[in-house]
Amino acid sequence: MDNRYNEENHDYLENFNTQSYVDNTFSNNRVIDGEYDFDRTMPAIDIDKEKMEEEIFAPMNNNRRRYRSVKKSPHPKEKVKSKKKIIITVIVAFFSLGMGSGLFLLYGPWSGFREWLITTAMTTLNHQYLATWFYSDETIQKVLNKNIVIESGEETNPNLVHVGDINFNVSSYANKYEKEILTKDPNNDLYKLISIKGQGYKGYLIALYDPSRISVISSANVGVSGQYLVTMAKNNNAKVAINGGGFVDPNYNSNGGIPQGIVIQNGKVISNRSYSRTGGLIGFTKENKFILGRMSATQALKMGVRDAVTFGPFLIVNGKKSFIRGNGGWGTAPRTAIGQRKDGIVLMLVIDGRTLKYPGADMVDLAEIMDNYGAYNAANLDGGTSSALVINNKLINDPVDGAGNHETRAIATGFMIK
Repeated sequence: MDNRYNEENHDYLENFNTQSYVDNTFSNNRVIDGEYDFDRTMPAIDIDKEKMEEEIFAPMNNNRRRYRSVKKSPHPKEKVKSKKKIIITVIVAFFSLGMGSGLFLLYGPWSGFREWLITTAMTTLNHQYLATWFYSDETIQKVLNKNIVIESGEETNPNLVHVGDINFNVSSYANKYEKEILTKDPNNDLYKLISIKGQGYKGYLIALYDPSRISVISSANVGVSGQYLVTMAKNNNAKVAINGGGFVDPNYNSNGGIPQGIVIQNGKVISNRSYSRTGGLIGFTKENKFILGRMSATQALKMGVRDAVTFGPFLIVNGKKSFIRGNGGWGTAPRTAIGQRKDGIVLMLVIDGRTLKYPGADMVDLAEIMDNYGAYNAANLDGGTSSALVINNKLINDPVDGAGNHETRAIATGFMIK
């Protein structure tokens, strides 16, 4: 039988009546007791009509199904159009979802993201627009007022610090931080490098056992242009160096050369500008004691200050932590801090940030780290892209600028170990 299928037998099959076919086929034969008799020469047989229909017409029915299947298949161009529609629909859905989520974070009832964005953006040099684009000045100020560091107002009392009173032969330690500090590096008697890691940040802590070896380092052209910390360290034969105070940055486009506030280096005032932000003078006296306070350059010299920069806020003064509301108003970013324990050990902290895994630290984190390691007095130094740690003329940490580039920038001052 020819199993090919066409339009003619399609119409034929649609109008085919099985019963009529069977009746006509055997109409010329006699029926004996309900059975057909073929010219009396063949035995009577039973006719299974359903089976006959299935055997005769199954191939044609199969061809009809194939025909219909082919007939309904879309043209290749229609498939492409369909795929494009699906892709466009998915893109629009994701865009709408992203826009909705973004608006919810920016203006929704949960203030955490809003406060983080504003406080982080407003303390950067070049990216305050990330806050001013979305929020009014009134909203920004309201958020900043909710996230502040309230300092104790005290000045450090040098008499409470006892330089050189270090007990390395301790039978038991107060905590793991104390053990890290008092267990010296067998290959380095001057200082110890300790890795720091917490939720959302990582960095390094230098424990300097001899505070007489720390002093201020400054750009060769301080007051005119800044230098990279690595260059400053090389020029001064520093074993270790960290960045120091802030610098004047009009229009957020300076070369880092003009320091903020007072800078004293080896007993001489090398810069003396007004300073109105939190914190104040951060330095060391001739007795190698760490000192914090708001004072003039003349007052600082009378107190015996030999090396100092200006920045803030103060985190711990005379063993008392500053009250930090919210995240402290400085957002999350790379950080640098300096402090001293009651036994005279100097703590120099540098925290990395601005990556997805490690966005950085806020003032709460910074105060907690310094307190954990026993700081009796401590202060925040300049942070962000300025945060840098140099050991033996090599950059140890991983600075990231506001554009995401892994690099530091030129600065005016720092602290070094010689």
